[in-house]
Amino acid sequence: MNTAQHSKINGVSFVASRDSISEKHLKPVVDLHANYAAIMPFGFIKNLEHPELIYNTDRQWFGETLMGVSQYIDALERQNIQIMLKPQIWVWRGEYTGHIKMPTELAWKELEETYSNFILEYAKLAQEKHVALFCIGTELEQFIAHRPEYWQTLIKLIRELYKGKLTYAANWDEYKRTPFWSELDFIGIDAYFPISDEKTPSVEDCVIGWQPHKKLLKELSETYDKSILFTEFGYRSMDYTGKEPWVSDYEITSLNLIAQENATEALFETFWDENWFAGGFVWKWFHNYEERGGETDNQFTPQNKPAETVIKSFYDIKK
Repeated sequence: MNTAQHSKINGVSFVASRDSISEKHLKPVVDLHANYAAIMPFGFIKNLEHPELIYNTDRQWFGETLMGVSQYIDALERQNIQIMLKPQIWVWRGEYTGHIKMPTELAWKELEETYSNFILEYAKLAQEKHVALFCIGTELEQFIAHRPEYWQTLIKLIRELYKGKLTYAANWDEYKRTPFWSELDFIGIDAYFPISDEKTPSVEDCVIGWQPHKKLLKELSETYDKSILFTEFGYRSMDYTGKEPWVSDYEITSLNLIAQENATEALFETFWDENWFAGGFVWKWFHNYEERGGETDNQFTPQNKPAETVIKSFYDIKK
C-alpha cells in the first residue's frame, strides 16, 4: 500500500470563486488541519449528447480558469497545503455527467479530442506547479464504458506530461466497473454510499450501514494493491442524510445538523484508521468562510456547523 495511517490525505474540495484568494481565505482551511485541497476547474458542455467541451473562457469565474487555478495552487501551497487538481465537466442544467453518451462515432471522436485538450492542458499545469495528485476525470461512467481504449491512451498521454500521482473519481455505484484502476496510483471514489434510512441516524447506525461497503472497498484495495481515496465525501445537514447522500435537490428544505454531524463522524470512525485507506476530500469548502454554512444551511458544506468540529478533530489526530 502506498499510504500509511500516519500520512492520511486530510482534504477539502475547494470551490472556485469569482476572485483570487489570499491568506485570509485560507486561514480556516489551515485551522481545520487540512493538508490537501482539491482545486476543481470546470469545462462545460451543452447537453449529454454534445461533444464540444468549452473551458478557460472569460465568461467563467476566475477560480475556474487556468490563471485562477494557478493562483489558487500558489496560495494554498504557501500555507503548506498540497493539491489535487481535479478538472471536471459541468453539463448545462446540472445533468449527471455519468450519463454523457454520444449518438455517433463522429461525435465520440470530437468529445475525445476536446476532453483530451482540456485534461492535458491541466496536466501540464499540474506538472509545472509540481502538484502532488491529478484526477483524470469525475463520474464519467458511460464515457468510460463506451470508449475504454481512449481512456487507456489518455492515461499514457497524461503520464508523459505529468510525473505526480494519478487517480479517477468514480461515483459510489460506478467504481466496481472502472476498468483502469491498475494504471492509476489511487482508487478514487466519490463516497456518497447509502448508509442509513433513519431521519436522524446515530453514529452507530451509520457505522453499521458502512460495513457491507467497507468490505468491498477493502477487497478492491487488496485486489489491485492500491489505496482507496475518497475523492469526495460528505453529507447534507438535512433529514435522512444517509439515505441518498448524493441528492443535491434545493427543493429539500429540512434542516438537521445532528444528522450531518453523526454521519460525518461515522465515516471517519469507519475508515481513517485503516492502512488501506488513503484519506479524502470533504465536499465542499468555500473561500468566503464567514458567509458559508451555519445553523440555517442544509447543504453539504460543514463550514460553521457541528460537522466542522468533527472533521477538525479527526484531521488533527491523523495529520
